[in-house]
Amino acid sequence: MGARGRDRQPRILAVDGGDSKTDVVLVGGDGHLIGAKRVSLSSHLGLDRVGAGDALDAAIRSACRSFGINADGKPIADIGVYCLAGADLPVDERRIHRELSGRGWTRKTLVRNDTLAVLRAGTDRGWGVGIVCGSGMNAAGVAPDGRVVRFAALGEISGDLAAGGGWIGTMALAYAVRAEDGRGPRTLLEKLVPTFFKLSNPAAVTEAMYLGRINQHRVVELAPLVFDAARRRDRVAREILDRVADETVAFSVAAIRRLQLARRDVEVVLGGGVFRANDGTFEDRIRDGIHKVAPRAIISRLKAPPVAGAAIIGLDQMGASRSLGASVRRAVIDSDLLG
Repeated sequence: MGARGRDRQPRILAVDGGDSKTDVVLVGGDGHLIGAKRVSLSSHLGLDRVGAGDALDAAIRSACRSFGINADGKPIADIGVYCLAGADLPVDERRIHRELSGRGWTRKTLVRNDTLAVLRAGTDRGWGVGIVCGSGMNAAGVAPDGRVVRFAALGEISGDLAAGGGWIGTMALAYAVRAEDGRGPRTLLEKLVPTFFKLSNPAAVTEAMYLGRINQHRVVELAPLVFDAARRRDRVAREILDRVADETVAFSVAAIRRLQLARRDVEVVLGGGVFRANDGTFEDRIRDGIHKVAPRAIISRLKAPPVAGAAIIGLDQMGASRSLGASVRRAVIDSDLLG
């Protein structure tokens, strides 16, 4: 997607990167969208992600080719905003900043956690709470005065419980096995889980994962089955989702309290695949839990791709108006390149 007859010199390179895909946006000097593209490459730059920087390079090069930009003519933009899974701690941000700055894509490099892209994509205010619930879960909060609250989100060692689609899928398999061997209550998951993997029973799924015939990371693919079972009044499935809803509330409420926003009409933006499940009971539990602490909170599900938030963070750095940020958000939503 581009703008014919306009200045195509990029000012902002915006990237939203996660485990399975990388979204890239370029914004021109007057704030128009030069292009938006989704590339099926991981750009999770966690400590154990060997080659992720090269994959990110490849994603940016692929996007540049689509936009008609010479990727070899570095720097390609003034400001690079990278909102990435794996940028969890300040030490992560410094490490990733060094790596990306050294690649020379932009004159200035900003590294942010992907939760901040979700928040900025979901609100024109620039403050509030953003929650990501995809394969994992994380949150961030920003106060009107700019104070920021973050969470490490490194799994159980950082206090995370019931954290995201990976956990939902793991519990789906665990409770399916327990239903089969008698340790737990019967559940539709006992049939749904092995059927998904085209196997005979839950124990066969466990064995296939143990032996490496099925990648254990694929448990995240089971999350939709849990929502399906819960809608069919499966008690085990609903309890799994209740725990994720409660963890969403815990993240939200902690951020709201730490920023002293409980009496404000704070916006809470929910982003990530788990929140796109359209499950009213799940959504109501989250809303009711947050409202017990912050009655005026405005809770919304993210409609724009998070990369729009990364682009708007770049516009904020340029001192652009709120209306320009809203325009870029609409343009990214309308782009047909971000499936």
